Amino acid sequence: MTQEYSLPEIWNDDSKNEGVWAGINKPDSGARHEKALPVGDNPLQLYSMATPNGQKVTIMLEELLALGVSEAQYDAHLIKIGDGEQFSSGFVNVNPNSKIPALVDCSGDVPIKVFESGSILFYLAEKYEYFLPTQITARTDVINWLFWLQGAAPSLGGGFGHFYAYAPEKLEYPINRFTMEAKRQLDVLDKQLAKNTYIAGDEYSIADIAIWPWYGALVLGQLYNAGTFLNVSAYPNLQRWAKNISMREAVKRGRIVNRAWGEVWEILENRHRAQDIDEVLAKKS
Repeated sequence: MTQEYSLPEIWNDDSKNEGVWAGINKPDSGARHEKALPVGDNPLQLYSMATPNGQKVTIMLEELLALGVSEAQYDAHLIKIGDGEQFSSGFVNVNPNSKIPALVDCSGDVPIKVFESGSILFYLAEKYEYFLPTQITARTDVINWLFWLQGAAPSLGGGFGHFYAYAPEKLEYPINRFTMEAKRQLDVLDKQLAKNTYIAGDEYSIADIAIWPWYGALVLGQLYNAGTFLNVSAYPNLQRWAKNISMREAVKRGRIVNRAWGEVWEILENRHRAQDIDEVLAKKS
């Protein structure tokens, strides 16, 4: 039986066993070291890593390029969050919250800084007028589900994923609590997809782009290796949607950008041109 934790009168950062992220999790914000961010030649500069939140943006950019939006050409620079690169002075200047992804739009006279993955998706959708309907009802449905993801994913990632996959010891209470919430969220999506081709209706949108790297990857066995534990086969509509999205060429391309692990055909630390992705994917055959 685990010894009950005794709450101190005032919390102090003196934990002896913080798990896999112990080296970077601190209670203060701001830059920890001086380092400028690299800048490429394309209109958009992305600083990220191929976590689910990072994949949202690279998938979105690849979808735009697939539609012929040449203005969406981008440089994607890997930010190694395990090494604390998100705490450099350059990164903090773009995102004071020190979380990936962060984007700088250099296409105008004054660079525009955009952070938070949902905000970046919304910004790109409005800028290029794709994947976000203009009709008010359909537009609101998409925004509803985009905000749902932004509120729900922390329970899946920081909650379920942390205690199930990353915590230094398995604790029954937090695993049970977050497993119940993760399964409730899967059920919400499965019921929504029972009556819709895509998350917000019959058209592919930023809602799908936001949700797939988290919940799509989860039910396809690409996240936390928790498919059996969560009994993901109980969500057939969600699985159908997840498989269909995974077959999109832009998704195949976007998910490997800023990735530093896995098979040789899915590792691309930095992206500066379309051929960078082509060359990596060609290794699969």
